[in-house]
Amino acid sequence: MSGFFTLLRSSVGRNAERAIEVYAEELPEYRVMAGNARTQADLLEFATMLRRRTAELAADGEPFTEADLAAMRAYGTARGLSGVSLASQQRVLVLHSTLTLREIQEAAGPGDTDPLMHMLAWLPDNGLAAQSAFTEGYLGGLKHFLPEVRRVQGFARALLTGNQAVPDVAASLGMPYVTRYVVAVVRIPADVSFPDAEHRRDELVEEILTEHRVPMTWHDPGEFVALLPADETARALRLVQRFAELLGRPCAVGASVGALGDLAAALASARRLGQVAPVEAKPARLNVMADLFMELGVKQIPEIDSWLRATGARLASGPDLVRTLDCFYRNGMNRLTTAAALHIHPRTLDYRLRRVRELTTMDPVSVSGIRILSTTVTLVRSGTWS
Repeated sequence: MSGFFTLLRSSVGRNAERAIEVYAEELPEYRVMAGNARTQADLLEFATMLRRRTAELAADGEPFTEADLAAMRAYGTARGLSGVSLASQQRVLVLHSTLTLREIQEAAGPGDTDPLMHMLAWLPDNGLAAQSAFTEGYLGGLKHFLPEVRRVQGFARALLTGNQAVPDVAASLGMPYVTRYVVAVVRIPADVSFPDAEHRRDELVEEILTEHRVPMTWHDPGEFVALLPADETARALRLVQRFAELLGRPCAVGASVGALGDLAAALASARRLGQVAPVEAKPARLNVMADLFMELGVKQIPEIDSWLRATGARLASGPDLVRTLDCFYRNGMNRLTTAAALHIHPRTLDYRLRRVRELTTMDPVSVSGIRILSTTVTLVRSGTWS
């Protein structure tokens, strides 16, 4: 066993230097750090220490000591204090694991089956302990580098990209970590502008955080995203309504439920729904696939899209027909309730519905009329044809 571990110990310096080269090659943030002599020396010191202690302790079958883990936390804290992104931090851990296996393979000779199996049995638990200590320190350091509102948004992006560090990040922020989330996407029309946009976005997210301690991000000026446990759709609606209220501008909402590790697909679905959802001052509901499958399907077929667009144009020529039909359908086609909501006389409503029939040759209360006209109205209100 000694030959294998002796070779592993003698290769520590060379392997540590190669690790720093790989980090700099793969990650722009580490490339910048490696360009600073002091930081590069710090990176090399940690890479050397970790490999030396791994070779020493694995040979004796001993775990990392508390002093070892404390040192790893300290190095992690330094990376967090320097502002290394969560994505880069997680990528470094993956690269380190890959390099460790490569270094073990290079040290193993034809007759080293026993020490190799001994090393591979030691590595999982101790490697996990080392990664956990480093990540704990990193997140602690990041608290002093980034304000909470930025860390919350980073957590949301980590969930959406499947970053493996999300359980630790959730714990550090005191936020829910569940197996299924509802992803709510709020689309902000392109004509909305924000002076001092980045500061304004942080302020608004921070305001919502006082009421809803959940991951959310608004790094794209035209898109706000919030993630809540899948069984909290009512709360998700309240959150997006509060967002719209604070925003002070109409917006559209799409939502989809996804499993942890596959939230990127849920985000993509919610985005597509948000593109065809109605733009509202106060979103009335979380629009899911069951609400907008007709509108979403229409947008995929240019011929149908053009046909309904022409229907929308005809409705636009009448006396407030789009708003009238929208209110009519939202109120279950009840004449009196619709007229009261529109502040018009029921006879005026009847006139407008007759006008719809004249312009489109469709009866608003027939099965085909409901399907076609309600879809047209939603797409007009989404701004998708503007």
